Amino acid sequence: MAAGPSPAPHTPAARLAELRRTGATTPAALAFYDSLAPVTLEQLRGTWRGEDLRTDHPLDGVLGRLGWYGKRFDGEDAHPLLFEDGTGGVVAIDPRYVPLTVVRRWPRVLGHPAAVRAFRALLPLLRARRPKARLVMAEYRSVATATMVYDRLPVFDAFRWVDDRTVLGAMWMRGMPGTYFFVLRRADA
Repeated sequence: MAAGPSPAPHTPAARLAELRRTGATTPAALAFYDSLAPVTLEQLRGTWRGEDLRTDHPLDGVLGRLGWYGKRFDGEDAHPLLFEDGTGGVVAIDPRYVPLTVVRRWPRVLGHPAAVRAFRALLPLLRARRPKARLVMAEYRSVATATMVYDRLPVFDAFRWVDDRTVLGAMWMRGMPGTYFFVLRRADA
């Protein structure tokens, strides 16, 4: 990804760049998240490109190795898992096919080259025909913000503003310790 202009010092974008460059601890990521403004449902409308904010969470790097592209929000409807299809396109997959036992117990297995090849081969069969999550306003860490609720999984993503093209997501899942942090950058105009 090409680097854009450097953010102004002491802005949320500058702090995010610093956390990405130096690495973040979970407490530092939570403090940064808590300092950000909430997001409304309408502000998330569109397609967003995703990347980790690494905090030594077991999911760090896993989605990227699988070809994760990001998320798409169509009002209250959401496509929570967009992946690159290997031909330059993007496909929404149905999260119900995500092996939760593996994700919870052995998430790093999903990043193994053999698992990545198998996932890529199965991608056409995992395609979601309709949105598989919805956006709601929900309170997380004492602030009401846009939160994505997966239809069939005990997974929630709560969002906060970094700047007009960037949000920070905090994902938590029943049965997995800690919070997985990710960054979404607006991919559409």
